[in-house]
Amino acid sequence: MSLNNKATLFLVATPIGNLNEVSNRTLDVLNNVSVIACEDTRNTLKLLTHFDIHTRMITYHNFNEENSTKGIIKLLEEGNDVALVSDAGYPLISDPGYELVNEVIANGFNIVTVSGPNAALNALVASGLKTAHYLFFGFLNSKPSQARKELEELREFPYTIIFYEAPHRIEKTLSMMREVFGDRKACLARELTKLHEEYHRGHLSELCELHDLKGEMVLIVEGYEKEKEDISEEELISEVEELVEKGEKLKKAVSEVSQKHDYSKNLLYNAYIKDKENRS
Repeated sequence: MSLNNKATLFLVATPIGNLNEVSNRTLDVLNNVSVIACEDTRNTLKLLTHFDIHTRMITYHNFNEENSTKGIIKLLEEGNDVALVSDAGYPLISDPGYELVNEVIANGFNIVTVSGPNAALNALVASGLKTAHYLFFGFLNSKPSQARKELEELREFPYTIIFYEAPHRIEKTLSMMREVFGDRKACLARELTKLHEEYHRGHLSELCELHDLKGEMVLIVEGYEKEKEDISEEELISEVEELVEKGEKLKKAVSEVSQKHDYSKNLLYNAYIKDKENRS
């Protein structure tokens, strides 16, 4: 399974709920590697048992990351291919694995990603919010004061933001977001791909009215939008005229003014030409 003469670390995404989302490639890799490194052997065992996979497992989590990384490097040095999995979704995405990946790179072994389910993207594309540009933030700090500081740093971020949150903190988090961000559009997705999957879409104030929510949660919040200035077309034309009189070429002057005031360049150009014709 190696790409060259060296062993391979496979980063394997596992189901976030529905086991039918496992790909044939995922099953093939989990069957054929020498070892599967996982967060919790009990959780991974359920997946392996369901698909009759008997590959040896070892633990790799936040509390043993340093020692486990050394052990996995030793396995790779001995020629063993290793699969890294988390309890659900992609390894390293709000889960351990960063240290291991960097050590594997430093030691020149192969790294291969095996595609699969991802809660953040599932929620994003179904949220109804903008998807062209987005930031995956993951979990806020567990300390409220630090979480608020993180939100304040994100307050003027212009693109959609994706958060993960635990059910016992979701109500406080939503309330804090409304205080810091204002009443923005948002979407709360929970139990994705599972029997009780559901989406709550609306503004943060509406989501704050939800109570007793359970399960894995993804929270999508729209980005910051500057309030458009209340400026008239005549004032915009006047600004363009001032630049032209100073020697600026018309198209460049229109571009500068339209960008400054977030106004359509074509509309401003046509308005300027029409105004000039009317004054002729």
